[in-house]
Amino acid sequence: MDFALPYTEEQEKFRQEVRSWLETNIPEEMKEPIDTRELTKEQYLFWRGKHVELAEKGWLYPTYPKEYGGGGLSGDHETIIEEEFERARASRGPNAGLILSTLLVWATEEQKQQFLVPMLKGEVGSWQKFTEPKGGADLADYQSRAVRDGDDWLLSGSNVFVSGRPRPQWESGPDFLWGPMMTDPDAPRHRNLGYFMIPVPSEGLEIKEQALLPGHDQHAIFLDNVRIPGDHLIGGDHQGWQVASTTLEQEHGGRGRAFPRDEVVDDLIQYTRDTKHGNGILGSDPVVQQTAMDAILESHVSSLLAKRTYWMYQARMDINYEGNVSNVHGRESGLRNAGRVREIMGLYAFLDTKEPGTPHGGRQEVGQRSAAGQRHAGGSTNIAKVVLSRRIGISRTQERAAPTPSTATSHGS
Repeated sequence: MDFALPYTEEQEKFRQEVRSWLETNIPEEMKEPIDTRELTKEQYLFWRGKHVELAEKGWLYPTYPKEYGGGGLSGDHETIIEEEFERARASRGPNAGLILSTLLVWATEEQKQQFLVPMLKGEVGSWQKFTEPKGGADLADYQSRAVRDGDDWLLSGSNVFVSGRPRPQWESGPDFLWGPMMTDPDAPRHRNLGYFMIPVPSEGLEIKEQALLPGHDQHAIFLDNVRIPGDHLIGGDHQGWQVASTTLEQEHGGRGRAFPRDEVVDDLIQYTRDTKHGNGILGSDPVVQQTAMDAILESHVSSLLAKRTYWMYQARMDINYEGNVSNVHGRESGLRNAGRVREIMGLYAFLDTKEPGTPHGGRQEVGQRSAAGQRHAGGSTNIAKVVLSRRIGISRTQERAAPTPSTATSHGS
């Protein structure tokens, strides 16, 4: 079966334009490191400047509306950009598409100008502030408080596992944190939250780095009566869960992926071809062949599921369970394939970027750590299965997809 995506002559010309720009503008020493723990301050600052240039070309957030600073390009353009950026190890941007989509759906026009436009132009960066130490993946059980004080809000609480760059000791940080806070302790679940944009730095706000298995791009956040203006509330003061659901719809696979490359499996297949075994190569062993084929098939299924959802999203079709199927399969197949890497590569799977003779520059070791943490990223796999069961009608409760820019507004993203 041919899984290749055909491109037109015009699209290939665009690809060459992107590739040539990357080759001309990205020095080898500024490319994304294989292990994100090795990112330097110089590399981070270099990319912050390049992101502004990329936004001006329409390549930073290519399918977002041009009127707000996006590229106004097609999904085909984004697919090519994703492919070429992956190939060049280029950084994709200082803001997750999760907040961009959320602002498109829920922000007022004034808030879009205030928050969305500078994000799409690459001028500011932001982090998602969701998980609390107590509630974990149960976001409806939020305890961090937002209390009105005149026209302002006072925010207090804490969060963990907040992903983002740069490192705190670089005396730099995100420009905004964003996420829900409890605004009404007497209201029922799902009706007791607001969703806030929190400026950084702010008095009473502290960010501490967490050194975890996947790396140090995780942080603990502490808020002690952090004062923010009233216009930093996105949606109504009891609509935080609904606003957050748009964020989660994207995080749980609802936008799909334009180019879901699987470097882990690509490297594994290359390893079976390049590694000598007896009088031949490792890939000639029938057991290794079977294990490698299982990895290839799982990888292709994940790719097709993500591409299907992406196509539906760009076509503004109704997406209900498709993104969740992709999300659950990707989580579980990724973990299974990490096991297959260990089975075939043995201890070589754990040689990192600094070990002499490490295969693939150490990517396999980074993949092992990433797979171990991915079961909990973006909510646990168990939560993802609960959401999926509600979407396909095998749960006691039913659930509809949250609004996204594909379904809720005239703007595609």
